[in-house]
Amino acid sequence: MASPRLSAAETAVLTRRITLASTGVALLLVTIKGLVWWTSGSIALLASAADSALDLLASLVTFFAVRYAASPPDAEHRFGHGKAEAFASLMQGGLVFASAALVGREAIMGLIDPQPVRQEGLAVAVMAVSTLLTFGLISAQSWVLRRTSSVAVAGDRAHYATDLASNIAALIGIAAAAWLGLAGLDALAALVVTGLLLWGAVSVFREAANQLMDRELPHDEREQIKALVTQDPALTDVHQLRTRASGPYVHMQMHVDLDPALSLKQAHAAVVAAEKRILAEFPSADIIIHPDPRGAAEPHGGAFAETALGKRGLNED
Repeated sequence: MASPRLSAAETAVLTRRITLASTGVALLLVTIKGLVWWTSGSIALLASAADSALDLLASLVTFFAVRYAASPPDAEHRFGHGKAEAFASLMQGGLVFASAALVGREAIMGLIDPQPVRQEGLAVAVMAVSTLLTFGLISAQSWVLRRTSSVAVAGDRAHYATDLASNIAALIGIAAAAWLGLAGLDALAALVVTGLLLWGAVSVFREAANQLMDRELPHDEREQIKALVTQDPALTDVHQLRTRASGPYVHMQMHVDLDPALSLKQAHAAVVAAEKRILAEFPSADIIIHPDPRGAAEPHGGAFAETALGKRGLNED
């Protein structure tokens, strides 16, 4: 069962903490990998250090993006600043692609002219430490994502998940090159890292695009919204439900049918009660509910005009 959504303030606290942890881990990994690469000469370790350096830059971007995304709406941004998270994810994806290009170049050079690995024990040790730290960070990020659905943190986790796989590949390559005398495996491991980085970048771009293109919430959440509204038998036929995520916020709008005999005050009370039920499950939601008189509603105009077919189509997932 999915964890209940948190309020925007609670989400901001968690995302700030996890992005600070991400930045700290990236800085530590860049430092130790750079120092050990300098003494060992491992191509795989150089590839991993370069990847961690770009991770540090991406983590810094995420660190500031989640803070800006959580800032309240202002006169120029009435819907808030939530999409700053998606823009941060796009930048993360670009940095991962750049990392893949750098790693791939070094891997090909290493295959053409293999070099022996020096200080192999130290190189293996730093990759083992890197793997443990990365696994711990990913576990913490996964815990936060189960509670926040932050696309920026999701992007951060995506490239750290790729790092975990690349660290393992580099660890195997360094060990094989050092202890089996197969120098080419060190560079081959770096080439595997390149493929993993490219796959991770595509995943990051996909998640960011979903938010920037206002993709609907998952089907089960849309059904949950409808069920919450129609708990009151006075509200029926939820239609033209439109939802989108924007950083820590969720925007939703819908039309519902009410008994036309209700007074304006009674209809207003029913709609407000429905909004409160939704907010209990989606605390960071921005909600617009348009009441229609049951059996006597007129089609609505505008850019997304309601039609006999559109009324059904817009509710299909």
